[in-house]
Amino acid sequence: MANFSKSNVPQFSVDVYQNEFLPEGGREVNGIVTVTSTGGGTTGGIPLPGAAAAPGYGPGQAPSAAVVLMVDCSGSMDYPPTKMRNARDATAAAIDTLREGTRFSVVAGTHVAKDVYPGNGQLAVADARTKAQAKEALRKLSAGGGTAIGTWLRLADRLLGAADVGIRHGILLTDGRNEHEAPEDLRAALDSCAGRFTCDARGVGTDWEVKEVTSIASALLGTADIVADPAGLAADFTQMMVNAMGKEVADVALRLWTPVGVEIRFVKQVAPTVEDLTGRRTEASPRAGDYPTGSWGDESRDYHVCVLVPEAGIGQEMLAARVSLILPDPSGAGTPQVLSQGLVRAVWTDDMVASTSINPQVAHYTGQAELAQVIQQGLDARKSGDFDGATAKLGRAVQLASASGNQDTAKLLSKVVDVVDAATGTVRLKAKVAEADEMTLETRSTKTVRVKK
Repeated sequence: MANFSKSNVPQFSVDVYQNEFLPEGGREVNGIVTVTSTGGGTTGGIPLPGAAAAPGYGPGQAPSAAVVLMVDCSGSMDYPPTKMRNARDATAAAIDTLREGTRFSVVAGTHVAKDVYPGNGQLAVADARTKAQAKEALRKLSAGGGTAIGTWLRLADRLLGAADVGIRHGILLTDGRNEHEAPEDLRAALDSCAGRFTCDARGVGTDWEVKEVTSIASALLGTADIVADPAGLAADFTQMMVNAMGKEVADVALRLWTPVGVEIRFVKQVAPTVEDLTGRRTEASPRAGDYPTGSWGDESRDYHVCVLVPEAGIGQEMLAARVSLILPDPSGAGTPQVLSQGLVRAVWTDDMVASTSINPQVAHYTGQAELAQVIQQGLDARKSGDFDGATAKLGRAVQLASASGNQDTAKLLSKVVDVVDAATGTVRLKAKVAEADEMTLETRSTKTVRVKK
């Protein structure tokens, strides 16, 4: 493990957990890479009103940030009328949580996107006056029109792109399906926004499409969740903004360097959620590629790196991969800063005990990735009427959740199936399942737990 720090940048550390021993002829090497960011003094974001300020930043020292809040104002937000009111109140609560000096804007989203505050195609600077003005603008929002989320994201991108700030973040709320633009239009918008800002996405109620909302968060390296009861929006929005204000550095990349002859099977984030980054690689040099990780505050995440090395004889060893945390030069011209790095090794041995031992971290996260996959497969099978397939997949999910100690997912599964025996994965599908319970399980299926101590 190596650490590198620089003023105004949190300190990053990299730890690699693996069993480096392979049998003769063995090729697959797995490593769990734990990345930890500390030292910024912003754990949990900014304090809530009335709380003490977090240490670490003096006046004018906080990282510069810009946030665009995208609020669904389509016609369905009036059914029931409390939904629109809760959305206005939640957005107001988020605005109250903005750090002084943060640039921000409010966008009303229908089949078109409208910058409703400050309304001049620019961003306001958060202070008591602009926050009050923004909340006054919110009171005038009303529901009407369709849903074209790609237009909301493109407007947010234009607003955020014009700001000279370190952190660019979006918060998006929708209550319905993206019915007023083609799926390829949303995909194109996500492709154009990827890497330019992060975005948390929330679905309120139960009339939205889980895969649409989760795809937004996935593409823009944010979080996705359901708020089944609109009354819970204010608390959720406040926490999202607290987290956004806690980010200290953006555009950190996981750089993977591999020697000649080494093939990369996959690179996945595995905690706090499962996110496959393999297809997002951008080439950095002939033997190195960068995988985006988004914005960081004081936090820790785990990544699973799997590579195939050339066959070698007993007693041989090699560096299978070097993992580095990279912060690009803001000007785009200089040498990227290496924040931290770790090594993935391969050693061939005839010791069968050593070579057949599975590292506990690797085993745990392999199971967590499978858990996310079988939940999706089980719910898809249930929707298509394949009840035997659904029972088998969701039973396996119950077994994996139980074995890994993922109690939150186990509780969500118990609302969709009756658990006969968690250890063996014996379950029965429930005859009736509340739509909110099924959508919550699907939305949160990728959330993981770390290895039990």
